[in-house]
Amino acid sequence: MKHRTLGSGKHSLEVSALGLGCMGMSYHRGRIPDRNVSIKLIRKAVESGVLLFDTAEVYGAYTNEDLVGEALQPLRKEILISTKFGFNIENGTMAGLNSRPEQIRKVAEESLKRLRTDVIDLFYQHRQDPNVPVEDVAGTVKDLIAEGKVRNFGLSEVNADTLRRAHGVQPVTALQSEYSLIWKKPEGDILNTCEELGIGFVPYSPVCRGYLTGTLNGQTKFFAKNDNRAGLPRFTSESMIANWPLIEVLINFGHQRGLTPTQVSLAWLLHQKPWIVPIPGTTKEAHLHENLATSEIQFSQADLMELDDAVSKIEIVGDRYTEVERSRVQN
Repeated sequence: MKHRTLGSGKHSLEVSALGLGCMGMSYHRGRIPDRNVSIKLIRKAVESGVLLFDTAEVYGAYTNEDLVGEALQPLRKEILISTKFGFNIENGTMAGLNSRPEQIRKVAEESLKRLRTDVIDLFYQHRQDPNVPVEDVAGTVKDLIAEGKVRNFGLSEVNADTLRRAHGVQPVTALQSEYSLIWKKPEGDILNTCEELGIGFVPYSPVCRGYLTGTLNGQTKFFAKNDNRAGLPRFTSESMIANWPLIEVLINFGHQRGLTPTQVSLAWLLHQKPWIVPIPGTTKEAHLHENLATSEIQFSQADLMELDDAVSKIEIVGDRYTEVERSRVQN
């Protein structure tokens, strides 16, 4: 597995070109696998060269951190763990934003215990809290870094101005936001700011919660109790049917090159910037190998132009989030 660098200077992390998003093993993706199967998968990822593993306290809630902690405890010195703060949790579910300094400290202490570690490699603010200045958030994480409980600071789904303000207090190592061939909003101001400030970019949902794999369509039924896609506008039957031309582009482009739609999508992201590190999630070993193989794929400039041109002609239907969820993101 090739390596990349998130951040710059002493606030940088050398990571694998792709990380592993662990959320779906516990949360928001329908069927939850047997715990031992997920532990085996995480450890197989380490064997395959993955260095960065992503989780959060709200995934479960709490259960995903505990799973990741158990799986990686014997391998802790070999890998890097990122987790997140920023919500209240009541009765096992998110209950509003909360990034007050005392809450950040509380989450850090509890996450360290669940992750079975003495330091968090990358600590993200999951969503910005409008009631707490980002400077205060950055300052609190700066103190945690000084205390040796956190190594690096990250943000998620913020705009360029917020990113700059936070970076001025505590250098930001990575910005984690959604980015894929179906959601290209970070291009321009966000990615330009990351490049200017030396901040890495970590795309979550790099295959649009499974849609860009080509395995979902207008007939797909989701397990609503533990699958947030059931309530997302982009995953209605009508939206998935309307957006199918994008899948046809990926299928046709990939077929000419011996690649799956998933591999085309991930390889495209890796070709955008050398400091972009996608974190595709999976619960299946076969898909893990499919994903990780993309780190070796090379597209020519002509390939990229062909793909971008074909995608640019498609009008995407359906918002990525509901109105409530949109209020928590800045781009």
